Amino acid sequence: MESSHHHRIRMAIFDWLSIQVNLHGDVLDWQLLSYAFRYEDQRIPLLGPQGIWKPAIIEKYPLSITTVPESIYQDRFSEENTLHYHYRGTAPNHRDNVGLRKAMKDRIPLIYFHRVIKGKYLVHWPVYVTGEDQRNKMFIVQADSITIPGIDYISDSAEDEGRRRYITTEVIQRLHQRTFREKVLLAYREHCAICSLRHRELLDAAHIIPDKEGGEPVVQNGLSLCKLHHAAFDQNIIGINPDYFVEVREDILKEINGPMLKFGLQKLHFQKILLPGPLKRPNKDWLERRYEKFRRAG
Repeated sequence: MESSHHHRIRMAIFDWLSIQVNLHGDVLDWQLLSYAFRYEDQRIPLLGPQGIWKPAIIEKYPLSITTVPESIYQDRFSEENTLHYHYRGTAPNHRDNVGLRKAMKDRIPLIYFHRVIKGKYLVHWPVYVTGEDQRNKMFIVQADSITIPGIDYISDSAEDEGRRRYITTEVIQRLHQRTFREKVLLAYREHCAICSLRHRELLDAAHIIPDKEGGEPVVQNGLSLCKLHHAAFDQNIIGINPDYFVEVREDILKEINGPMLKFGLQKLHFQKILLPGPLKRPNKDWLERRYEKFRRAG
C-alpha cells in the first residue's frame, strides 16, 4: 500500500484540485496543472509528457493518467461506460504499465485528465484501475466519487460497480459537453457572436440544432453567446437567419421596457453576427432549420 506520507501528498493534491475546479470549472489550463501546485515548497506537476504520470516526489504508484485524442494511443470509452486506457508502449512490463497494475491491485485513487483542446484538460478524480485487457494492451478504468481518508479501498460489490458505471457515464457526458464548449469558444476567440462580450465565464456554447433534435456536437452547429443572448436565442426572442443576421421578434421590437431591452436586444435587429473562420462558420442549412422555428414563434 501507499505510505502515509505519499498518501497525504495525494490527498493534498485532490484538495487543491477541488479548489481549482470551484474557481475555474472542471476544464483547467495545462500551465496551472503543470506549475501551480506546491507541497512543502516543492512544485509537483500533476500531469506529464507521458500519459501515465508519476512525479518524482511520489513513490511506487502513478498520480494521474491523461488521454490526448490525437495521440498514437487510442484510449476509448466502451459500450459498458468504462475507459479502456492504452498501455504505455507495447511492452506489458514497461515501468509505467507496472505502476498502473500496482495501482489496480492496491486500489489507489488516480486523477484522470482528458485534453479537450490544446492546453485545456477536463479533470476528474478519483478514478480507479478496475481491470486489465492484456490481449488489447489496455487497462480498464472507472470513475468514482468516494475517496476514503486514510487508506483508500473500493469493493467489487454490485452496488459499487453500479455506482462507478453511473459516475463514469456522467464523466463521458461532461467530456462531450466541455469539448463542444471549448471548441466553439476557441473558434469565436472567446467573444459573444452577437454583442462581442469577452468574459468567458459569461459565455456559453449554444447549439443551433439541439442534441434532442439530432444536433451534432461540432463547431458548425454552435454559436458562442453570452448568457443573455443564449437565453434569448433559445426562447426565440431573437433568431439568426442563414445570412448571419440577427432578427428580433416583432413583439419584442414594439415593447418599451428600459435600456436593457433597448440596447441589449432591440438594437441588435439586422446586425450581422461575429463569424469565425470559413471552415468553422455556422452551417447555413442548420441555421435555416432553426430560423424557421423563430419565424413560427413570431
